Amino acid sequence: MKLIQLIPIAAFAALTLASCQETASDTAKDVAAAREEAAEDLGEAYKDANKEVATARADVADAQQTYAANTVDARRKLTAVESEAMIKSAEADFDVANTAAEGRHNVAKEKCDALAGVDKDACLSTAKAVLTEDQAALTATRDAALVAAEHHD
Repeated sequence: MKLIQLIPIAAFAALTLASCQETASDTAKDVAAAREEAAEDLGEAYKDANKEVATARADVADAQQTYAANTVDARRKLTAVESEAMIKSAEADFDVANTAAEGRHNVAKEKCDALAGVDKDACLSTAKAVLTEDQAALTATRDAALVAAEHHD
C-alpha cells in the first residue's frame, strides 16, 4: 500500500526535475541574449576606455608642450602626467577585458542551462573557474602596469 502512495510522489518529483531543464530552443535564445548583452556591455566599456585614454593623452600633450620650456618643474609635471596616463590606460584596459570576461561567463552559464543535475553543476563550476582564472590574469596584468606607471621616471 505504501509503495502505491509513493508512485504519484515519485512521478511528481520526476516531472518537477525535468521541468528544470531548458529546451534547446530556450537555451539558444538565452545564449543569444547573453551574447547580445555582452556585446553591448563591451561596446560601452570600449567607449568609456577610449574616453579615459583620450583625456590622458591630451594631458600628456599639454605637459609635453610645457616641457618644451625645459624647466625642472615642467619635466616633473610631464613625468607625473605620463605616469597618470599610464595608470588610466591600465585601468581602462582592465575594465574592457573584465567586461569581455564577464560576457563570456554569462554566455557559458546560459549554455549550462541546457544541462541538468550533475552535468549542469559541473558546467557552472567550470564557467566560474574560467572567469576566476581570467580575472586573476587580468588583475596581474593591470597591477604590473600600475607598478610600471608608479616607477615611470
